[in-house]
Amino acid sequence: MRVLVVEDFEVLARSIGTGLRHEGMAVDVVLDGTAALDHLAVTRYDVVILDRDLPGVHGDEICRQLAHGRCATRVLMLTASDTIEDRVDGLSLGADDYLPKPFAFAELVARVRALARRATPPLPPTLACGDIALDPARRVAFRAGRRLELSPKEFALLECLLAAPGLVISAEELLERVWDAAADPFSSAVKHTMHRLRAKLGDPPVIETIREGGYRIGSS
Repeated sequence: MRVLVVEDFEVLARSIGTGLRHEGMAVDVVLDGTAALDHLAVTRYDVVILDRDLPGVHGDEICRQLAHGRCATRVLMLTASDTIEDRVDGLSLGADDYLPKPFAFAELVARVRALARRATPPLPPTLACGDIALDPARRVAFRAGRRLELSPKEFALLECLLAAPGLVISAEELLERVWDAAADPFSSAVKHTMHRLRAKLGDPPVIETIREGGYRIGSS
């Protein structure tokens, strides 16, 4: 899952970013509206966490542009204003959800995950291929009934593959979906993480490497 955090209070923005990364999400953080539009122009995000009162381009204008563009990105609007009028105003701009400050981080995570499910075609509650099963909501994965102890990145890689069984997913796409803008596009992060994931999945091997293509789980 790829998330963009747009919040001008840097301490809060970095805190949200760190917390969401610990939840296994790929997160980019920007501190003003102009930088947000620059990121949105080149990267597809599942969810944007958007403060309203931003320097540069106001959060309301960013929300309008996303809504008018009819993109699949979902918007969770954050604001210190908590009146009914403010909530109605934010939702009328095109926001998909609205969370007043201060908020509980667990609620933020739950709302982001719920919005991400709406940003993509519906998937079954449990993703499975052969004897491998993964529950995105509970953040657990099993093989032949044995729970797999996966890191957040390993879990995210397996989730991406299981969401598209039989399809080849390139290393570049996996890097975009699982890591964030700070990731070096020439790094071997995908390769090394995939190696660890395969070791934890055990035998027989289920993830196939497609030469000059990427990776695939399950037959096409």
